[in-house]
Amino acid sequence: MRQKLTKRLIKSIHPEAKAVLIHDTDLPGFQCRIAPNGKAVFYLYYRTKNGRQRRPSIGVYGVVSCDQARKTALTWLAAVAQGADPSQSRQQAKVAPTIADLAERYLEEHARPNKKPRSVTTDQSLLRNHVLPAMGPIKVADLSRADVYVLRNKLKHTPGAANRCLALLSKMMNLAEKWGLRADGSNPVRHVEKFKGRKIERYLSGAELVRLGQVLETAELMRLEHPTVVPAIRLLLFTGCRLGEILNLEWSAVDLENSCLRLKDSKTGPKTIHLPGPALEVLAKLGRSPYSPFVIYGRHQKGQLVGLSRPWYRLRKQAGLEDVRLHDLRHTFASIGVSAGLSLPIIGRLLGHTQTQTTARYAHLYVDPLKEAVELVGSRLAQSLLGGTSDPLRN
Repeated sequence: MRQKLTKRLIKSIHPEAKAVLIHDTDLPGFQCRIAPNGKAVFYLYYRTKNGRQRRPSIGVYGVVSCDQARKTALTWLAAVAQGADPSQSRQQAKVAPTIADLAERYLEEHARPNKKPRSVTTDQSLLRNHVLPAMGPIKVADLSRADVYVLRNKLKHTPGAANRCLALLSKMMNLAEKWGLRADGSNPVRHVEKFKGRKIERYLSGAELVRLGQVLETAELMRLEHPTVVPAIRLLLFTGCRLGEILNLEWSAVDLENSCLRLKDSKTGPKTIHLPGPALEVLAKLGRSPYSPFVIYGRHQKGQLVGLSRPWYRLRKQAGLEDVRLHDLRHTFASIGVSAGLSLPIIGRLLGHTQTQTTARYAHLYVDPLKEAVELVGSRLAQSLLGGTSDPLRN
């Protein structure tokens, strides 16, 4: 049946036995199929540049008006004239991967092969709790900067989590470009500002170190904590190591002859940690467990100590250091080194930093030594001017 498709025409046709197909006389290929139950669906028939026949549906009448369907058909025909295939594009869009699909591929092909198990667990948590609930069904190719800002603003009260999600999502989008799922240079996370984090720089003063030392001594003598708790805290302070490096330390990595730890794996890769005398004393006093390869062994001298958080909370409270984190012992190690006049590159090597900007956070600690130095120079010069000494270059 050939006739111009209009709203009036569609409403006037009531097929009884089988569907009626109406070919529009004004727009070639524009069709409407009306079923006996009254359902009418718009289609567009065309041939691709390769001669293949296509007949994709445009929409159901009632949801899409006749005029809207005609406009869509015109748009598709214009695309066909340029060599495109609207039907294939629609099919590809239907099966195009979503952010949820990309997350699975990211974990399988990038995170698990390249990242540490703990980091993979963190990624999974960020995806499960934040990223996927906000944008899981969105097609990878359709993710926009506006979508990213929606996620960012949802997490504005937890800026740390927001920034981690943005970093994770940015990496996923870069991989999507690499895998051909998005156009090059289209990362929507680009130019989305991270929240400004509050850098927590906490160092123990001399008086605070004295209080901590007294509490550790008492806990050790009175056996108030597990036998490896106090040694672990002392090692953190004496070596500047990260918590995981001490808790995961095995005796096979301890080189007492050369006074160092040879870590095969750490946050920044393999590294050597030099041990000062006090750290060697801690290791010698602790001794090895016959049942565990770990230096900081767990209950019944087996396995490894699971964590230090709870005992540390108890000990720091006794020392009046409630705001001090275990990681602040690492900061304290660095601050003592700076106060002793060690250069930032040396501090960085002691801490195992691979990037100079990481160590640069300790630069401001040089202020006190510099003040002392300038005070010394100024005092000597002043004494010379007053006749106190004839030669300021001599002590």
